[in-house]
Amino acid sequence: MAELTVGVRELKSQLSKYLRQVKAGRTVVITEHGKVVAQLGPASQSVEEKMKAMVKAGLAEWDGKKLKPMKPIARVKEGFSVSRIIIEDRR
Repeated sequence: MAELTVGVRELKSQLSKYLRQVKAGRTVVITEHGKVVAQLGPASQSVEEKMKAMVKAGLAEWDGKKLKPMKPIARVKEGFSVSRIIIEDRR
Protein backbone atom coordinates (compact mmCIF):
# COMPACT_ATOMS: atom_id res chain seq x y z
CA MET A 1 0.00 0.00 0.00
CA ALA A 2 1.13 3.51 -0.70
CA GLU A 3 2.09 5.96 2.00
CA LEU A 4 -0.17 8.85 2.90
CA THR A 5 1.41 12.23 3.55
CA VAL A 6 -0.41 14.63 5.85
CA GLY A 7 0.37 17.89 7.63
CA VAL A 8 0.19 18.17 11.42
CA ARG A 9 -2.87 20.45 11.32
CA GLU A 10 -4.80 18.07 9.03
CA LEU A 11 -3.77 15.07 11.17
CA LYS A 12 -5.03 16.76 14.34
CA SER A 13 -8.38 17.61 12.81
CA GLN A 14 -8.88 14.21 11.13
CA LEU A 15 -7.04 11.86 13.53
CA SER A 16 -9.71 9.14 13.53
CA LYS A 17 -9.68 9.01 9.73
CA TYR A 18 -5.91 8.50 9.62
CA LEU A 19 -5.94 5.95 12.44
CA ARG A 20 -8.40 3.87 10.40
CA GLN A 21 -5.94 4.01 7.51
CA VAL A 22 -3.10 2.85 9.80
CA LYS A 23 -5.26 -0.01 11.14
CA ALA A 24 -5.82 -1.04 7.53
CA GLY A 25 -2.04 -1.38 7.11
CA ARG A 26 -1.10 1.95 5.54
CA THR A 27 1.71 4.20 6.71
CA VAL A 28 1.05 7.89 7.36
CA VAL A 29 3.95 10.31 6.93
CA ILE A 30 3.48 13.45 9.02
CA THR A 31 4.92 16.75 7.85
CA GLU A 32 5.37 20.14 9.45
CA HIS A 33 5.96 23.12 7.15
CA GLY A 34 6.63 20.67 4.32
CA LYS A 35 9.32 18.68 6.18
CA VAL A 36 8.84 15.10 7.34
CA VAL A 37 8.76 14.92 11.16
CA ALA A 38 7.25 11.51 11.89
CA GLN A 39 5.87 8.31 10.48
CA LEU A 40 2.82 6.52 11.84
CA GLY A 41 2.45 2.85 11.03
CA PRO A 42 0.67 -0.29 12.17
CA ALA A 43 1.81 -1.87 15.44
CA SER A 44 4.05 -4.87 14.97
CA GLN A 45 2.52 -8.30 15.27
CA SER A 46 3.47 -10.92 17.82
CA VAL A 47 5.41 -13.97 16.64
CA GLU A 48 2.28 -16.09 16.99
CA GLU A 49 0.26 -13.67 14.84
CA LYS A 50 2.99 -13.69 12.18
CA MET A 51 3.06 -17.51 12.19
CA LYS A 52 -0.72 -17.69 11.81
CA ALA A 53 -0.54 -15.27 8.86
CA MET A 54 2.19 -17.38 7.23
CA VAL A 55 0.12 -20.55 7.70
CA LYS A 56 -2.95 -18.82 6.27
CA ALA A 57 -0.90 -17.70 3.23
CA GLY A 58 0.37 -21.27 2.74
CA LEU A 59 3.98 -20.34 3.47
CA ALA A 60 4.34 -22.53 6.57
CA GLU A 61 2.78 -25.42 8.44
CA TRP A 62 2.23 -25.17 12.19
CA ASP A 63 0.04 -27.11 14.59
CA GLY A 64 -0.12 -24.20 17.05
CA LYS A 65 1.98 -25.92 19.70
CA LYS A 66 5.21 -24.58 21.15
CA LEU A 67 8.44 -26.33 20.17
CA LYS A 68 10.05 -28.61 22.71
CA PRO A 69 13.50 -27.52 23.94
CA MET A 70 16.37 -29.26 22.17
CA LYS A 71 19.86 -30.12 23.33
CA PRO A 72 22.61 -27.96 21.81
CA ILE A 73 24.07 -29.40 18.62
CA ALA A 74 27.62 -28.32 19.44
CA ARG A 75 29.50 -27.09 22.45
CA VAL A 76 32.39 -24.64 22.70
CA LYS A 77 35.44 -25.89 24.59
CA GLU A 78 36.19 -24.18 27.87
CA GLY A 79 38.45 -21.15 27.41
CA PHE A 80 37.18 -20.48 23.89
CA SER A 81 34.41 -18.19 22.71
CA VAL A 82 32.22 -18.43 19.64
CA SER A 83 33.55 -15.12 18.33
CA ARG A 84 37.15 -16.35 18.66
CA ILE A 85 36.33 -19.54 16.76
CA ILE A 86 34.66 -17.53 13.96
CA ILE A 87 37.64 -15.17 13.69
CA GLU A 88 40.04 -18.13 13.48
CA ASP A 89 37.82 -19.82 10.89
CA ARG A 90 37.93 -16.70 8.67
CA ARG A 91 41.73 -16.80 8.44
